[in-house]
Amino acid sequence: MIARPTRSSEPTVVEAGAWADVLVRRRLLHAAVLTPSGQWLVQDQPDGPVRVLIGPADVLALAATIQHHTRSTRPESR
Repeated sequence: MIARPTRSSEPTVVEAGAWADVLVRRRLLHAAVLTPSGQWLVQDQPDGPVRVLIGPADVLALAATIQHHTRSTRPESR
């Protein structure tokens, strides 16, 4: 496994917004909405519960978790 470099700065709202947009467009999330307080409301499915993420770092952590799950569950292509 290749080690990921550590971040030199905290994730920004713009970066989190870009990831949220990709996750929704790819239908990996049903919705992701930034609130005026800086928290994110995310929903996996239309009838699913709404989760509150504290800030941009949590959105990026969610994106990484989804990406890891997606990569680990797809069949190997050789």
